[in-house]
Amino acid sequence: MDECYICAHTKSRHSMSSYKFRVLIDNEDNEEIFRDIIISSNENFEAFYEAIVSAFNFSGQELASFYVSNDEWDKGHEVALMDMELNESLNAPSIMKETIIKDLVTTKDQKFIMVYDFLRMWCFLIELVETINETYEYPEVSLSVGKAPEEDSKEIDFENSFDSDPPMDLGNDLDDIFSDSHEEDEEDFEDYGDFDDYDY
Repeated sequence: MDECYICAHTKSRHSMSSYKFRVLIDNEDNEEIFRDIIISSNENFEAFYEAIVSAFNFSGQELASFYVSNDEWDKGHEVALMDMELNESLNAPSIMKETIIKDLVTTKDQKFIMVYDFLRMWCFLIELVETINETYEYPEVSLSVGKAPEEDSKEIDFENSFDSDPPMDLGNDLDDIFSDSHEEDEEDFEDYGDFDDYDY
């Protein structure tokens, strides 16, 4: 009886974990503006969305979607903020509040894209950088680099706003920002600060 009790609690303890995600906002000036956000793996994507917009001082009043991504930052399965009831096919988007983060994390460096405000098309590039063996009750910003742009500072993109899969011109050197190795390279780091100064 005691062994079963111990095993159950050991399993429960190891199943509790949180994720540290690096969240980069793509911006026209190609500045290094990102936040490291720690969130429970058992949270849903709506809580993650709220943590991101709060970390970048956005209002959170606009529609948004996450997209499961890969190393090439391609957009895959969509996780939408709201159920628009426009598509009942097998490829219909999941809903943020109904989708648990860990259910879509399949690799140790899982990537997501979040598009916020489909008129201004703010793109947040998200990568899992660490799994932490404890549960954070509330999302936490553990690292903040760069000043977030004003939400309304980006012009409305009428050309791509209603495109279901708009092209993304990601000007930032993503390999450098998301990489754990920061070897000096004048060409790669010409437009960026010294990332060795930051505790990842």
